[in-house]
Amino acid sequence: MRITVAGLGVSGISAARALAGLGAAVTVVDGGDSATHRERAAELAEEGISVRLGDAETLPEGTGLVVTSPGWKPDSPLFAAAAEAGVDVVGDVEIAWQLRGEKAAPWLAITGTNGKTTTTQMLASILRAAGLRTASVGNIGTPIIDVVLGEETYDVLAVELSSYQLHWAPSLRAHSAAVLNLAPDHLDWHGSMEAYAADKGRIYEGNTVACVYNVADPATEDLVREADVEEGCRAIGFTLGTPGPSQLGVVDGILVDRAFVANRQKNAQELAEVADVNPPAPHNIANALAAAALARAFGVEPKAVRDGLRAFRPDAHRIAHVADVDSVAYVDDSKATNTHAAEASLAAYEPIVWIAGGLAKGASFDELVQRSAKRLRGVVLIGAERHLIAEALARHAPEVPVVDVERTDTGAMSEAVRAAAGLAKPGDTVLLAPACASMDMFTNYNKRGEAFAEAVRELAAKRA
Repeated sequence: MRITVAGLGVSGISAARALAGLGAAVTVVDGGDSATHRERAAELAEEGISVRLGDAETLPEGTGLVVTSPGWKPDSPLFAAAAEAGVDVVGDVEIAWQLRGEKAAPWLAITGTNGKTTTTQMLASILRAAGLRTASVGNIGTPIIDVVLGEETYDVLAVELSSYQLHWAPSLRAHSAAVLNLAPDHLDWHGSMEAYAADKGRIYEGNTVACVYNVADPATEDLVREADVEEGCRAIGFTLGTPGPSQLGVVDGILVDRAFVANRQKNAQELAEVADVNPPAPHNIANALAAAALARAFGVEPKAVRDGLRAFRPDAHRIAHVADVDSVAYVDDSKATNTHAAEASLAAYEPIVWIAGGLAKGASFDELVQRSAKRLRGVVLIGAERHLIAEALARHAPEVPVVDVERTDTGAMSEAVRAAAGLAKPGDTVLLAPACASMDMFTNYNKRGEAFAEAVRELAAKRA
């Protein structure tokens, strides 16, 4: 078959190599034509894979299937051309699902607006503590097609899936799956909140054991109700409160299970302590409960849940404590790239000097400011669309002092940290939780977080 792969990124290259290795005639198309693009194209050409740069709109002649990288929008001209030619478009996750063998490892799948990576890594840590061969794959960095076609065998996979990936994976059927939360995000890609939620909900289709939902987010439970699942598949809720039957929750600082126990109407099983969750911020405890629910759905014993959570260490730039300077804590949550994530981060501290701003991605900040205003000592704004946050603050928290950092060069973060230090008092937390994407000023959220940490270290050195 002649297959066109859309995109010369990590997942596109992975799909191209895998499909060429199976005998397909592969052409990769990408609208870019930088030195990096040409270098990658040259590497693939040596492997017999054709690459067309600078033209991402024309469908190569004879194409029988298009495999897209996740970020390509459904209305891309290439896909319109494919539809006109009667050619299917799928994603690399769909290809991985179709190519898995008869003895392939079951998938425990996770999606949500926020918390996906942390929950997937928590789940993998729990599964490893149970003695299972596993890997965290998908949207988390390791292309799932590489794992499915690799030589190593697994008992179960912890799979992070974005709404983009789910959109292009119509036949995926997980063992069990979780939608952690739903909030407006990537609406420029999906076109509407309804379309975004529908793509997230695809993760529940065909589940065999458990559909895990967030009790505090009714929209996730609605997706369970709408899903077509296998007979006997159960709806399992997680909550930061006392759990009801078929739920996991928290009682007196203990994570407990009332879903995968005998006589769940009356009994509960202790899984771990809140102190076993690192860090024990409320939204991270919710992540831990979701991971525990999926692990328990796979038959993991309670001790492994506790041991896995104790062993887990979060990735950088996720509510990471950088330093204390003059009795003020400086916390890096650069990964909070939307309002929902920022609100969860702000809820973990009080009082706060908030550093925020960047690319808003079409978001509104009124609800975020309204809900968080009482926690704010002050706000320092950075980035291209900081005015949107400033306007929300003027409407809903006019008494909170705001510093507007106009510069967008590499020194902007140092200025922001110095301004935050000027607003903070002993016992406060200076929190980088931008509620925006980073690409207006930084390569990615990692670079933004690194700039914040470096600025804090500079401040500490000057105050020492």
